[in-house]
Amino acid sequence: MATVLNWIVLLLVMVTATGLLLSRDWRWSLGLLAVQYIGIFWMIQTRWPASMAATKLVCGWMACAILGIAQLNTIRTESSEDSWLQGRLFQVFAAGMVLAVTFALSLRLDTWLGMSLPVAWGSLLVIGLGLLHLGITAEPFQVILGLLTVMAGFEVIYAAVESSILVAALLVAVNLGLAMAGAYFLTNTREEKA
Repeated sequence: MATVLNWIVLLLVMVTATGLLLSRDWRWSLGLLAVQYIGIFWMIQTRWPASMAATKLVCGWMACAILGIAQLNTIRTESSEDSWLQGRLFQVFAAGMVLAVTFALSLRLDTWLGMSLPVAWGSLLVIGLGLLHLGITAEPFQVILGLLTVMAGFEVIYAAVESSILVAALLVAVNLGLAMAGAYFLTNTREEKA
């Protein structure tokens, strides 16, 4: 039963990470990030106790709340939307490439770290799509979402290596620090435009 749930969570993380890449509405992006943290919680709890893994879930939701509050206080500007063929089609193609490459890498990672294939593939997929997200955007909000996505994938891999409570607390501090830095940059650009 746990194996089936791991594959379902892999599909959930795949959809949310790809949705974060394609979405430009901040509400949808934060919703997808919050759902992605549910998948990250499940993947981490395969290696850590549920109480320690729950810290990642709560931290992720707190980061979403911080970014949401900061985004509510920003002035909306008209962003230039790319056409479907220019922007979204390339992003879908690049996400497919990341999907293929991470699957090939996850076949090795599950034997090196003793992780199950869906968890290894999910973590590498989240890292890869987060890096792709970072590579194609320059907006502060989207950059912070990409950084949080990369960190979430890294935390899944790191959970297989280390189970220290102090390290978990430091990673929570890094995630919340990223969210606060993102909120600062969002509000700072609002003040500059005003």
